[in-house]
Amino acid sequence: MRKLFRILWNSFLMALQELKVNKLRTFLSLFGITIGIFCIIGVLALVNSLKQKVQSDMNELGSNTVQVGKWEFLNTSDYPWWKFVNRPEVKYSELEFLKKNTDLAEHMYYLNNTSATLGYKDNTYSGNVYGTTEEFNTVQTVEVEYGRYITPSEFKRGMAVAVIGQEVATQLFKMPSLAIGKKISVDGKKVNVIGVIKKQGQMINIFQFDQSIIVPYNYFASIYNADHLRPEIFVKGKEGVPNSALIDELRGLMRQVRRLSPKQDDNFALNDINLFREQIDKVFMSLNIGGWIIAGLSLLVGGFGIANIMFVTVRERRSQIGLKKAIGAKSRTILTEFLIESAFLCIIGGLLGLFLVWVLSIILSSILPFPIVIAGSIILLAFSICIGLGVLSGIIPATIAARLNPVVAIRSN
Repeated sequence: MRKLFRILWNSFLMALQELKVNKLRTFLSLFGITIGIFCIIGVLALVNSLKQKVQSDMNELGSNTVQVGKWEFLNTSDYPWWKFVNRPEVKYSELEFLKKNTDLAEHMYYLNNTSATLGYKDNTYSGNVYGTTEEFNTVQTVEVEYGRYITPSEFKRGMAVAVIGQEVATQLFKMPSLAIGKKISVDGKKVNVIGVIKKQGQMINIFQFDQSIIVPYNYFASIYNADHLRPEIFVKGKEGVPNSALIDELRGLMRQVRRLSPKQDDNFALNDINLFREQIDKVFMSLNIGGWIIAGLSLLVGGFGIANIMFVTVRERRSQIGLKKAIGAKSRTILTEFLIESAFLCIIGGLLGLFLVWVLSIILSSILPFPIVIAGSIILLAFSICIGLGVLSGIIPATIAARLNPVVAIRSN
């Protein structure tokens, strides 16, 4: 064990000496490794962070959930766009019909929204107003920090009450806790604030709760022409019910309520949230593959650069290698030293690449609506690649050094 540590330490010192003595040559050779690791870590970190953000947004819609609406999330058919435009919007009466006749759905809610000017005294704020039904909070996650959520009776009676987001409460009341019990105006109509939603953070989510308010749908419909907006129905299946079965049932019920004949096409969309998530995963996989291709080319160039350094190093240290072998150093010791030195050079290039990604992640996190996180598994993968590439790049020079004849090597200069 002590011998191994001595070999590791000597190889590390030799790698540093190579950097110190031949700065420009070593830097140019390591540049390919730096760019390759930068591409690998950068692409994986960016794609994984974006994927987590999208998955978080998808989780807001609920698992085992189907959206009923006018538009398809992913139109993979040749269905013309003008037919989508001419489709009717889903109606509140259709939600009631689905509730009465479904066997596979556990929860469902109706959702409509619009932008509005919110005000309290002299303070105003432009936010979103969500009009929804009572089961919204059973499918979504709405954490109320101050006050309470809307009760079922308030939903049914269409009471003028609202749960508001943190940003709305801060802009109108300075302190969110002061909003409870106050009346705010929504495009000139007064509503009573009964709750403030817990802050969602910097990540922009689908519902944008921080910048929004939630009111009962019956109240929403009393102050807006809801038929001219974009309503949706979200249906969550019962435990163990596959989405394909839920979609089949919903298709039959929607065709029934809209009285479509067998020859008529569906004039509604049934969007499987899980299917959409799978399509997103495929897109991210393609992005990862593209990043690996770019990184592979850079690493290939970097590997040749490391091999070139090691060939030159072996030639410059021939007499030193001969002396080591003359005093009893074994060929495998010489081989190990050069392989470890090659790996250390690759690791140094990888550290430079990691530093560049870290700087880039700080910049992008301040610009993008989601943070760039460099996972430990990505860093471990990058350094594993560095070590493996270092060994492969140095195997031929190290073998040549290990096989040198000590007498011939000592005489060479």
